[in-house]
Amino acid sequence: MLSDTEISDSLALYGAAPNAVLCERIRAYVSLLLRWNERISLTTVTDPHEILKFHFGESFVAVPSVPINFGRLADVGSGAGFPGIPLAMLVPELQVTLIESNLKKTAFLSEVVRTLDLPHVSVLRSRMENLQSNLPAFDFVTARAVGTFDDLLAWSASALTASGKLILWISWKDAAEIARTTEWSWREPIHIPGSRARFLLIGSPARAK
Repeated sequence: MLSDTEISDSLALYGAAPNAVLCERIRAYVSLLLRWNERISLTTVTDPHEILKFHFGESFVAVPSVPINFGRLADVGSGAGFPGIPLAMLVPELQVTLIESNLKKTAFLSEVVRTLDLPHVSVLRSRMENLQSNLPAFDFVTARAVGTFDDLLAWSASALTASGKLILWISWKDAAEIARTTEWSWREPIHIPGSRARFLLIGSPARAK
């Protein structure tokens, strides 16, 4: 399994400096992910070193880039918990809501939250469009591997605070397409270190200009 040194060396590229507690939680998370992945489809990346870079490192890069220091975050279509759980691990003051409609995946997410002892993380089994409108507004909405962006943009515009940020992990092609939407104010896409063609796209509803 991954040593503290291996974890620290790999994550330095993404601007993270994990302490011993975070390293131990990462190992526990990877172990759970690989064990559950034998029963349900959670990830196609199964080498621990690649999991560390693709799932944890790419999630962590948002913290200094946005930046994310505190607040409320909704992770839409959370799947195996990326980027929501890593962000909660790195920023303990963050209140994270993992939104996932698949029953087996929500069971996995709940097990990760329990095992890692993450009291500020909650799991909601739901599609984003079915969530109650009386939820408190979020400071951040995150999403990876989203199928239809129109629905996500519409939901996020109503779910975010006035100064809230939508953070997407996407390809350059998708980033260029989304950046043309006039209802949003977008930053220049940020290339994710170590990747060939993945970018971080950060935007705010146009009302927040």
